[in-house]
Amino acid sequence: MKQILYLFFLTITFVSLPVFSQEKEFDLHKCLEIGLEKNYSIRIIRNEQAISENNATPGNAGYLPTVDMNGGFSGTVYDTRNKLTDGTTEKTTGVNSETANVGLNVNWTIFDGFGIQATYETLKELKQLGELNTRMAIEDFIASLSAEYYNLIRQKIRLRNLKATLALSKERLRIVEERYFIGSMSRLDLQQAQVDFNSDSSNVLNQLETLHRASVQLNTLMALENVEERIQLKDSLIIPNEFLDEAELWHNTQTSNVPLQIAQKNVLLSELDYRKARSRNYPYVKLNAGYGYTANWYEVGTTDLQQRLGLNYGVTIGFNLFDGFNRRREQRNVRLQIENKNLRLQELDLSLRADMSNLWMAYKNNLELWTLEKENLVAAQENYDIAIERYKLGDLSGIELREAQNSLLNAEERRSIAEYSTKICEISLLQLSGQLVEYFLPE
Repeated sequence: MKQILYLFFLTITFVSLPVFSQEKEFDLHKCLEIGLEKNYSIRIIRNEQAISENNATPGNAGYLPTVDMNGGFSGTVYDTRNKLTDGTTEKTTGVNSETANVGLNVNWTIFDGFGIQATYETLKELKQLGELNTRMAIEDFIASLSAEYYNLIRQKIRLRNLKATLALSKERLRIVEERYFIGSMSRLDLQQAQVDFNSDSSNVLNQLETLHRASVQLNTLMALENVEERIQLKDSLIIPNEFLDEAELWHNTQTSNVPLQIAQKNVLLSELDYRKARSRNYPYVKLNAGYGYTANWYEVGTTDLQQRLGLNYGVTIGFNLFDGFNRRREQRNVRLQIENKNLRLQELDLSLRADMSNLWMAYKNNLELWTLEKENLVAAQENYDIAIERYKLGDLSGIELREAQNSLLNAEERRSIAEYSTKICEISLLQLSGQLVEYFLPE
């Protein structure tokens, strides 16, 4: 039995000891920098933003003319048969004629009912929408990575607590074994101490697995090549921010919340769609011009070669008189879309108010729980210290000692949960108010 226990402790110690030659030390700021540089989702959304920026040009909107250069060559070979009025017939075979041309053509829409202007404004708004989408993705990423960072700290704290509990169980087992061998304790006490020790050992092993999953998840968010790479966190405690202000958070939410800004941008885009739909109510004016060279070669007739070099130009003015009432239908639909976007904006504003209220209540409640659990932990520690001394004196049963030990572990767990929950509420409130990036990455 003692050899088995020795091997077990040796295994636990080997697994849990930090390998300093392989570990790297990270704080939250460093994790965020690496993640924002390497994370695949962030890189994809930045490329999509670059596409929207590339599209926001006057040429893409139709402001600029198009210039085409073209050239070509064609030829024909044919036979002719002409019947003359005097009754004779003329035949010619293998007549060849060829044509070659090269030229420049310019087409330019001067006016299309302000549709070009509306299109350009839409492209610029889509560019800004791409920036907002990138910012929202970055905020979501920072919130996720921060939560995983603090979760890893919480799991490390829990592992320390479970190891401390295991050490207490080991000490209790030692005491029981000594008393059992001298006959002052029963075999039932020894078996109960052994069962509790094995239970605590199992908890430590399970927590090592949980800690490994949390570490892998953090490495995955940072897009490290080796997801099993062991990193050493600089932080060993979770310290919530106790000084958030609800009024300031709500003011920032109304001005800086990214989903709210995206909803406002969608309303504006629908209004621009309406402007483009109305542009079809106006006439359009288009200019065209060309400059080119054309050569024709003939095998029959009085002309052997004909060449033309010169300029052609024109203007087209048009107006759609009737299109089956499609313009009216499209404009009605766009107006309904604008109404829907405004309704979604109002719905989002109401949802943000509800989220702020719920998160603020959770934040304040968890802060109070955190304060309470810190006091409970002090009391639980004192209770256990008294219990172990009474147990050593034989004044307390093993079951009562175990209850005091479990109370201490539960108090430590509740404090850790309160710290983590408060931190998650803090992160959520900062994200809701649009302050997450500035808070964690002030530069």
